[in-house]
Amino acid sequence: MKKPVVSRELLAKLPKSDLHLHLDGSLRLPTLIELAATHGVKLPSSTPEGLLELVFKRAYKNLPEYLRGFEFTVACLQDAESLERVAYELAWDCRRENVFYIEVRFAPQLHVRGDFRVRDVLRAVCRGLERAKKEINAAPEVKSGAVPRFEAGVIVCALRFFLPVFSEHYRAYFEALPTAPASEIYALASLELARAAVQAAEEDGLPVVGFDLAGQERGFPAKDHQAAYQLAHEHFLGKTVHAGEDYGPESIFQAITDCHADRIGHGTWLFSQKHLRDKSIVDKKRFVDKIVRYVADRRITLEVCLTSNQQTIPELRDDLRKHPFKKMREARCSVTLCTDNRLVSRTTMTDEVEKAVGAFGLDPRALKDVLIYGFKRSFFPGTYPEKRDWVRSVLNHMEDVFLQAGHDVRAGRRV
Repeated sequence: MKKPVVSRELLAKLPKSDLHLHLDGSLRLPTLIELAATHGVKLPSSTPEGLLELVFKRAYKNLPEYLRGFEFTVACLQDAESLERVAYELAWDCRRENVFYIEVRFAPQLHVRGDFRVRDVLRAVCRGLERAKKEINAAPEVKSGAVPRFEAGVIVCALRFFLPVFSEHYRAYFEALPTAPASEIYALASLELARAAVQAAEEDGLPVVGFDLAGQERGFPAKDHQAAYQLAHEHFLGKTVHAGEDYGPESIFQAITDCHADRIGHGTWLFSQKHLRDKSIVDKKRFVDKIVRYVADRRITLEVCLTSNQQTIPELRDDLRKHPFKKMREARCSVTLCTDNRLVSRTTMTDEVEKAVGAFGLDPRALKDVLIYGFKRSFFPGTYPEKRDWVRSVLNHMEDVFLQAGHDVRAGRRV
């Protein structure tokens, strides 16, 4: 890996965003241990060190092992108080490393119990984010305009696949529809979630800004969730889809054509002809070339999570330079860096940016472009003029931080 052209100290100071940030994968370890004790959840270890060794590892054998940690985190997030707390702590953890914007995503239907419904789940998370936001933005340096204000939105996740044991809510679907095909049950659950997201945004005034589809791509096509995405589209929610992470470019094609995707979560195999599985695609090169051009031309932003990809994709573990991030930039795609899961991947936004700078030799000007894409392509919870003014304040601050470190990114030269 190349020696970084900018220091970690500078990377930590630069304003960053995180558009792909799973709430249930980003808890503080002490909080997880405390919540587990409160709710009677048995963890493999009662110490942070033990959990890092047994569950939240630096490297995972496969995706199922990577996902194991969510069994414990979700089990500890089954009430309003716990959800509000972890959302509040996550906002502060991000802001402390100069992340000025986050979009927190999670599957509310995993947290439904009894009378605690989807909109109640969303209200709890939004309360935590709003409480942190008010505290952060009450600081003198924010009020004076010396630094940008902190903003946050929520993205609700539907699941491509689930089982009755995943949650009380999902079990009710299978019990109510015992003869229905599983794909029909998945579709109904995602449509219900889309309705709840729209109501939360329009009736409750919550900063629910987007709709997502997560889970195993192979065998569980995005097309099953077309009705949910159409509803989200009709109500102007942002649309993002986990695609091209464990399946080929046709998964990204489905996200774009069937789900109106504005952004793609991961998109790792965008360029990979060998990952194409659709036998009807005869000219693989032509198909890939066309979808790459479409993604780039329509500014469909790719939410790249380097550490997460290394942990779940074997061919990337030993050499991050094999990641298609460089090809994405060469194709002039809109690309932003994200953590995916701060706890499960044991990473921060500063870590992700440092990896990108080291592996791909980003100079200050290129780094500025990548960082600002995250703010520009966010599903910002406000009007477009408000977003423009806010992004300008972030950009001004970013350029000032670069300049203080001796990099004039406005002119593209070092002073």
